[in-house]
Amino acid sequence: MKPPILLDFPSQFVTERLLIRLPLPGDGRVVYEAITASIEDLKPWLAFAHNEQSEDRSEAIIREGQAKFLQREDLRLLIFHKETLEFIGSSGLHNANWNIPKFEIGYWIDSRHAGKGYMTKAVQGIASFAFETLKARRVEIRCDRLNVRSRAVAERAGFELEGILRNNNLSQDGQELRDMLIFSKIQIGEKTND
Repeated sequence: MKPPILLDFPSQFVTERLLIRLPLPGDGRVVYEAITASIEDLKPWLAFAHNEQSEDRSEAIIREGQAKFLQREDLRLLIFHKETLEFIGSSGLHNANWNIPKFEIGYWIDSRHAGKGYMTKAVQGIASFAFETLKARRVEIRCDRLNVRSRAVAERAGFELEGILRNNNLSQDGQELRDMLIFSKIQIGEKTND
């Protein structure tokens, strides 16, 4: 198998309603605005929402995300409305194991766009990209058992509940133990070594 850094694949793709692409310099502003608008919805589930937010910090994280994407270390993806180019949310293929290959999809949405089916369609598109373009054999989604919205996205996107890791994490405030749900999709077939 080629080293991951030598793998060539598109840095963006589209679904019926969405443009999904790697982070680019200048995206920090729209990401910061989305985090600010969504901070109370993000805090119960995501550690980064507890950090001090600023446009400069978001821009630095975006640039790090672009570098990691190009190095094939982490494939952060930003989600935009295909026609208006309005920022909708953030996702990506994380914790890559290129030898299998397998990935974990993480995601969050700007609260102003929640409830419109965007994240479900984004996750379906990202999973298809992983299987068809990256030749993934396994794609996972992990979420807190109490995060009913995240769980619903995984289920609507066709992921199967594979297991529950009991008392696996602490809540974001560090006050209680939480269970982690593991959803997956797999691709059956022979592995090829290019």
